[in-house]
Amino acid sequence: MRILWMVFVALIAVSPQVALAEDTEREIVVSGEGTVSAAPDMATVFVGVSRQARRAGDALQEASEGAAAVLARLESEGIALRDIQTRNIGLSPQYARSNDGSPPRVTGYVASNDLMVRVLDIDRLGTVLDAIVADGANAMNGLYFDIQERGDLEQIARAQAVGVAREKAEVLAEAAGVTLGAVLTISEGGAGPAPFAADRGLMMEARSAVPIAGGEIDIRATVTIVFAIAD
Repeated sequence: MRILWMVFVALIAVSPQVALAEDTEREIVVSGEGTVSAAPDMATVFVGVSRQARRAGDALQEASEGAAAVLARLESEGIALRDIQTRNIGLSPQYARSNDGSPPRVTGYVASNDLMVRVLDIDRLGTVLDAIVADGANAMNGLYFDIQERGDLEQIARAQAVGVAREKAEVLAEAAGVTLGAVLTISEGGAGPAPFAADRGLMMEARSAVPIAGGEIDIRATVTIVFAIAD
């Protein structure tokens, strides 16, 4: 009698796990990705003005004057103030080492002023870059292409992702000999373009309109869908 009671208790303990496993097996979980390609219509460029002088104050003043000239030129090129942002102001000493083992000595200072500029008329990007260089910028630290209004494109990518996920689920259900049921849950993994980056660290020395090739940007959306198995 004691043995039968122990078996009964053991069955009670196991049965919820069995039911849970059976419920889990009644689902099909799939993921899908949708991609839409489009030409960029804006660019973000990171430019810098750096100046060197023997005294720190002189280096900082010259870099500030150069940055002010760049800002004025950007305004004349039709770039709105809201599309220009100072990202960094730096000042660092330069050292000279001697061969006699004495400590390094300061020989001068380098000051820098870095700006982020959004160009919303991408057809004028080359002209704007050329204008920036002409008025004092001497380094470019990054160029990124993007799309201003991407809501409709993201919706298309989402719809594609859902369609891909459903196709996967239908194939799996058919292969398993079951009927695909209703959608239990659906979650999005992300939507939007990864900005296309041009080469970084390019010294800007051109004195004519800079040729620009924007290419295309891929806007991606991913979804994960849990389908019920109808039978």
